Amino acid sequence: MLNARKKIVKEKGATPTALEEEVAKALFDIEVSPSSDIKADLRDVYISGAKEIEVGKSGSAVVIHVPFRVWKVVKKIQGRLVRELEKKFNRRHIVLVANRTILDLNFKRKGLKVRPRSRTLTAVHESILEDVVGPTEIVGKRTRISVDGTKILKVYLDPKDKDKENIENKLACFSAVYKKLTNKEAVFMFPEV
Repeated sequence: MLNARKKIVKEKGATPTALEEEVAKALFDIEVSPSSDIKADLRDVYISGAKEIEVGKSGSAVVIHVPFRVWKVVKKIQGRLVRELEKKFNRRHIVLVANRTILDLNFKRKGLKVRPRSRTLTAVHESILEDVVGPTEIVGKRTRISVDGTKILKVYLDPKDKDKENIENKLACFSAVYKKLTNKEAVFMFPEV
């Protein structure tokens, strides 16, 4: 368990929850298993948090937060890593999301001259959307504003991923996780050909 503890990096003084320790142990097990093909890449990967989100009737999803500096490595192995983790957490969907910082409009108080575009609320929410649906690609987006003023984001996923890794079953999970992380309604679907 000592080595699995290295897979969690929290802020000073924060103790990991039971779920975070379970995720860290699963990551460590995948890393040390001799049959794993993502073993080398997993050496640099660690998590900063994990939480469970209820997804309607289909069960629950585990959202794993990864520090942004490790995200490039995770992105390369995302599909295989999600598959391996879903084997370990049976009946639960796994969603990997990078930790990102949003700077508000009074960023000058924090001693910054300019606010990078990647730190705006819109850019961060777009990036979270990309993370949530990964390893699938987004091919189109539409914003539907109903008569009462509520906005629904329709997100079209790559049709060639339709058959892969039971993505069809995860569409409700994607919506619930995106709603929980950004407080925005989104509907995920495949474009009709």
